[in-house]
Amino acid sequence: MRELIIKESGKKVYNFIREFVGLCTTKTLVVSTTTRFNIENQPQEQYENIVNLKRINDIRRINKFFEAVNAKLPIGGIFISNAETYSLRKHRILKKYPPVLNWMVYTIDFIIKRVFPKIKFTKKIYFFLTRGNNRVISKAETLGRLYSCGFEILEEKDIDNTLYFVVKKIKQPAFDYHPTYGPLIRLKRVGKNGRVFNVYKMRTMHAYSEYLQPYIFEKNHLQEGGKFDNDFRITTLGKIMRKVWIDELPMLINLAKGDMKIVGVRPLSQHYFDLYTEELKQKRIQYRPGLIPPFYAHMPKTLEEIMDSEMQYLQEYDKHPIKTDVKYFFKAWNNILFNHARSN
Repeated sequence: MRELIIKESGKKVYNFIREFVGLCTTKTLVVSTTTRFNIENQPQEQYENIVNLKRINDIRRINKFFEAVNAKLPIGGIFISNAETYSLRKHRILKKYPPVLNWMVYTIDFIIKRVFPKIKFTKKIYFFLTRGNNRVISKAETLGRLYSCGFEILEEKDIDNTLYFVVKKIKQPAFDYHPTYGPLIRLKRVGKNGRVFNVYKMRTMHAYSEYLQPYIFEKNHLQEGGKFDNDFRITTLGKIMRKVWIDELPMLINLAKGDMKIVGVRPLSQHYFDLYTEELKQKRIQYRPGLIPPFYAHMPKTLEEIMDSEMQYLQEYDKHPIKTDVKYFFKAWNNILFNHARSN
């Protein structure tokens, strides 16, 4: 087994794998495949660990493959595989070719392998020509897909310009048939009476990024303003869109549907909502969330200050609803226009 793995993937990869699973046991399955048939064809309740040496970039239906692996493992079972991420691919192409030519090659590769699969009328052409091989996939999408398929990240490491990951099965897959592809996305948020509704936004993150909130929080924690620090899920274009508020314009749809009002507490994901105190959670769900949160009126820096800001707004709103919203509306816009308050 040692010689086969080294021949296929190299000694560094072999040493990395054996840190997490025993390779001289019948409880570990080592394969080099891009088809889920080779996983589904394995006996049930036989393996505690599965290692796939092939890149997920060459798997046609990645989630179906991950779901097949999930079905063969017990809770706590280990899965190890790898991917060439978008950033690693860019580094490889730019390094491989001489200046000027390298950027030309990279631009063409980006359009064909990154843009075409995301557009409805070019997607079929792309898969017809490539059969899904050598697709471009970001780190956020790679890890997000794993979380959506019931795994938890234990370790990630770049080896020879390839991202290797070790994950543990913690639950059944989510079977997400509506991932956040495309420019307009719907994100599940906690609203009035605790009802979960879809918030419309322009996509500023890589696909499947929403599944990574617990991982990002554990790894990077929160920065000033309550956002995640060093959030690799945000795309380059997404950072620009957030600076000029373009990403939040589709929330006007939620305003028209009555899910939100103009001023109010920010609609939160379930993970972020669970970080709040029980008192504030119960207070929040009595009201519709708003497009302009009290954050931009008070400019809090820490999570505790954000919670204090929202509680203060809600207590004021209880006494004078219209007066409070008008006051917070103009105070927020004053900070946005003159004190450099920005969406981040």
